[in-house]
Amino acid sequence: MAKHSVGWVALHKRWLLALLLLLSVSTLIAFLIRPAFDSCDRHLEVVEKRVNSASQTVATPSPLSFMKSKLVLLVSHELSLSGGPLLLMELAFLLRGVGAEVCWITIQKPSETDEVIYSLENKMLDRGVQVFTAKGQEAIDTALKADLVVLNTAVAGRWLDVVLKENVPRVLPKVLWWIHEMRGHYFKLEYVKHLPLVAGAMIDSHVTAQYWKNRTHERLRWTPKILMIKMPETYVVHLGNSKDFMEVAEDSVAKKILREHVRESLGVRNEDLLFAIINSVSRGKGQDLFLRSFYESLQLIQEKKLQVPTMHAVIVGSDMTAQTNFESELRNFVMLKKIQDRVHFVNKTLTVAPYLAAIDVLVQNSQARGECFGRITIEAMAFQLPVLGTAAGGTTEIVVNGTTGLLHPVGKEGIIPLAKNIVKLATHVERRLTMGKRGYERVKEMFLEQHMAHRITAVLKEVLHKSKSSSRS
Repeated sequence: MAKHSVGWVALHKRWLLALLLLLSVSTLIAFLIRPAFDSCDRHLEVVEKRVNSASQTVATPSPLSFMKSKLVLLVSHELSLSGGPLLLMELAFLLRGVGAEVCWITIQKPSETDEVIYSLENKMLDRGVQVFTAKGQEAIDTALKADLVVLNTAVAGRWLDVVLKENVPRVLPKVLWWIHEMRGHYFKLEYVKHLPLVAGAMIDSHVTAQYWKNRTHERLRWTPKILMIKMPETYVVHLGNSKDFMEVAEDSVAKKILREHVRESLGVRNEDLLFAIINSVSRGKGQDLFLRSFYESLQLIQEKKLQVPTMHAVIVGSDMTAQTNFESELRNFVMLKKIQDRVHFVNKTLTVAPYLAAIDVLVQNSQARGECFGRITIEAMAFQLPVLGTAAGGTTEIVVNGTTGLLHPVGKEGIIPLAKNIVKLATHVERRLTMGKRGYERVKEMFLEQHMAHRITAVLKEVLHKSKSSSRS
């Protein structure tokens, strides 16, 4: 069976001890929530800084300060370690940070106690976010009183009719619909029939926004008549890395420690080259095609007798307790090609920063329409890693082909191009490092929390203005 990381728990304790001993106060952090998934279908990292208050500098006023004392209701289809809910939590904390009154409801919750939900709800409560049931009178009253209601993901649209019922028309003018999906099966009338009447839609990338616009031009059959769905005013808001995450990415001591311990756990040397894909293991994320490309790259290197460091493929996002048929296919391929010593499967983890510190190249190989944004991409670029990505989805808005990384086609047509790109970066150290530095510069220019906050500020101001105008008419 393919090799995977071992001794993680013990090493994790050693990492924390090493960090406590070696990191400066300003970068002493604890990684809390960050499984490896993109902003649409994947998890994102929330890091909490433990900083000595005496060392803190005066914070720059937030552009969201105008939201102070505003009542905001956040509606999530679920509460889990997936991209949508965690992004909404991030918005909740940004709003709480400027003094907004924030309430949270979760539409779908299991009847039995769930540790993840319990943990996330308590985290929100600790930060002053009010949490209550989605179907109670409190939810209805809050929706009617709120200055702003944010529906998170297309699926959350079902809540409007099920809970608000006759009150739906009163709430729609103050709804901002935050959409992350770009798969056709989410575009159902039961989800999106109220979409034309909300104050606005916020989407993570231009390509996803265009996809939704195109979908709304199609006729959807809604018995007994044909209904045309029209998009409301749509705003594109690219995501950004938090200040705390950037502190880790920019701390050379922290990165060195994390790199050494992860590589030790994987059984690879410091001089070896690691190409990693960090995403949930599923066919849509393209781990199968990545492994085929990796194998082809090894063949190319052998055929051309190229001198390169020992290369490894790392797949972060495995589920060792419930291996799917797809993951079994991956492991069988590795065994068939006899590359068990070169491929490492790592279980889903709450912390991706150690792996970003340990690898040399990130592979973003999402298939079909690609990622709606792909936050792991900007996180990797913050660690000065070049990105080998599919020329699809939000990746094309992040990666500058030939400058911060290299793009390849989706599907089987991309196997050989990706293999060749792997070889290019393996054989050209300077190119690899230069792309990483340029990626970091691009993050600093476009993909920081402050950039995201300014973009969201512009959206919220417009939505609040529309809501006030509607209430006067």
